[in-house]
Amino acid sequence: MRQLIGIDLGGTAIKAVVVKEDGQLLEQTNHPFVDREMEWARAIRHLVTRFEQDHGKADAVGVSAPGLAARSGRCIADLPGRLEGLENLDWTTYLGRSRTVPVLNDAHAALLGEAWLGAARGMEDVAMLTLGTGVGGAAIVDHRLLKGHIGRAGHLGHISVDFNGPPDDVNAPGSIELEIGHKTVAARSAGRFRSSRELVEAHLTGDAEATRLWLRSVKALAACVTSIINVLDPEAVIIGGGVAKAGPALFAPLQAHLDQFEWRPGGAQVRIIPPVLGDIAGAYGSAWNALKTLS
Repeated sequence: MRQLIGIDLGGTAIKAVVVKEDGQLLEQTNHPFVDREMEWARAIRHLVTRFEQDHGKADAVGVSAPGLAARSGRCIADLPGRLEGLENLDWTTYLGRSRTVPVLNDAHAALLGEAWLGAARGMEDVAMLTLGTGVGGAAIVDHRLLKGHIGRAGHLGHISVDFNGPPDDVNAPGSIELEIGHKTVAARSAGRFRSSRELVEAHLTGDAEATRLWLRSVKALAACVTSIINVLDPEAVIIGGGVAKAGPALFAPLQAHLDQFEWRPGGAQVRIIPPVLGDIAGAYGSAWNALKTLS
């Protein structure tokens, strides 16, 4: 049975798996991420070498990372302001592989992983939001990952929920990324909170201002999810990432807003579900994407 390596380069860690083509896991690891002089790239090359020493030659290797994947599928074409050296790094050449190393956006890869072995298994139409430092997203439509003309499709974190809001990293005004991502918590709370976890904990203790801020973010998320539902008509929306670890503090008010906002013809209701694979989903998705190069 063919063997695959999947690598997911994240903002805080490098997640990697060695799997068989049926999804059997041989090894997974979570390697510390260092954004300095391409240490992350050298760490990935070392991981691939070590995996093959321990488990034998892989038939294919796949990589996912933040940013816009090139249409060639060989590199990340656009990622402004982060991970210097990642843009246009050809992973096939860098890793010295004879077979193409396909490259995906990290959120796209996470949804592919969930579709292969997780919460979206068997679904033909499904969307995913990853709520973390920013907000990532992806969609599968008619059983195919939605990529669009130049790969921008599925970047759901840049959906505008306030056209008077400030621009985000791609100049979208008042995007959901700015409304609920970790990186804006301090700004949203005038410096009171440094993380979504602190904000949620204060909300749960009855802090009125924390509650106002948190529920505003959740309402914005509900508006975003409603827009996704109306555009893509998925059977489910998976919501993961660090912010989603708030659990009922997120999902209960989110569902209450969706009960008001969602268009439900004939009583149809889109399921809002958590991921199954968690932080390792992108590595699985990268491995699955690599498997497709063997077809």
